[in-house]
Amino acid sequence: MTGKEKLTARAAAATKPGRYCDGRGLWLVVSASGARKWVFRFTYCGRVTEMGLGGHGTTLAQAREKAAEARKLISAGRNPIEARREGERVAAAKPTFGQCADALLEVKSSEWRNEKHRAQWAMTLETYAAPLRSRPVDEIDTEAVLGVLQPLWRTTPETASRLRGRIEAVLDAARAKGHTSRNEANPARWRGHLDKLLPKRQKLTRGHHAAMAFDDVPEFIGKLRDRQATAALALEFLTLTAARSGEVLGARWAEFDLKGKVWVIPAARMKAGCEHRVPLSCRALAILDVLAKGKVGEFIFAGQKAGKPLSGMAMEMVLRRMKVESATVHGFRSAFRDWCGEATSFPREIAEAALAHVAGDATERAYRRGDALEKRRTLMEAWAGFCEPKAGSNVISLTAPAFDRGFPQFERKVGVEN
Repeated sequence: MTGKEKLTARAAAATKPGRYCDGRGLWLVVSASGARKWVFRFTYCGRVTEMGLGGHGTTLAQAREKAAEARKLISAGRNPIEARREGERVAAAKPTFGQCADALLEVKSSEWRNEKHRAQWAMTLETYAAPLRSRPVDEIDTEAVLGVLQPLWRTTPETASRLRGRIEAVLDAARAKGHTSRNEANPARWRGHLDKLLPKRQKLTRGHHAAMAFDDVPEFIGKLRDRQATAALALEFLTLTAARSGEVLGARWAEFDLKGKVWVIPAARMKAGCEHRVPLSCRALAILDVLAKGKVGEFIFAGQKAGKPLSGMAMEMVLRRMKVESATVHGFRSAFRDWCGEATSFPREIAEAALAHVAGDATERAYRRGDALEKRRTLMEAWAGFCEPKAGSNVISLTAPAFDRGFPQFERKVGVEN
């Protein structure tokens, strides 16, 4: 205490109803009900005024600190009450991290090819970054960023890495809008900053999507057909075409040439940014024929909301309801690739082209301008035949026509035990 201060912490805590002066304008007011509040009594422009400094939970030390700040403002010729109101208005005008994150999602959503990508961004920024969302964006510092990253860094490093990048993007956008200081570095940046504070990893533990063994696919398709749901048809169609979930869910009727038996996925919806033609097997066409009879809107696999496709989780939920725990939707692409490599003699580049993978070096790609559509048509019809559920042991003999330019005619047998 300074000598002018009269109260002690113990005395302040044990007071009865009344007004108690601590000196220099600071008073403790205790009501008849026992409610307590601190007030600062001061004279400004010849008028005596009282300013509240906090109620229950405000300690004597905190009240003295607030009173000292108010006295400094008075000495500078400012009314501390007006100064506090101005500060509250400024604080209210500052956007929170959550508001900046939502604004960024709105801006970037047009760049993403499917709703699933947006949902992933939204989930990480809403769930994992929840402790940051209510804070003013200009108050997000390195300590705050570490607070949300460290619990995930060792347990789910891939999620933590993506979360860090997305937090960095939100803070960069906030700076571009003038919500944070342009002279301060982004507290979520990795190189030269968080890489010095978080343990390094030699390799991100991405792992592969869990995939069903290709031998089990025909039996699975048989059970899938027992389910009367658009999502089940979408999952079978995805399996037959070896397409990605975003490509299937975003498929529109305008992309299909049913007479030519081909699905043309525009570049804007492809991961590699290149148009991809998918030859359609008889079974894939049969699925489209079923859906065409109940056609609603532009999307092949229409969702419950008008003008929207199925949700990004629809096919995953089918797997969950079927209690398939050892496979993911994306994993059916792996099952197809394993079947190509282990059970057939189709050339590697044909299988890779079916998956819309970029194969070969730049020189090789420059000379190979086509997409081997007809060769892939044979491959996809063979895959559809393999996936067809069959009773008992089945052995299919599939004979491919001669491949021109160096691929001889061949016969392959695929044995499956159900």
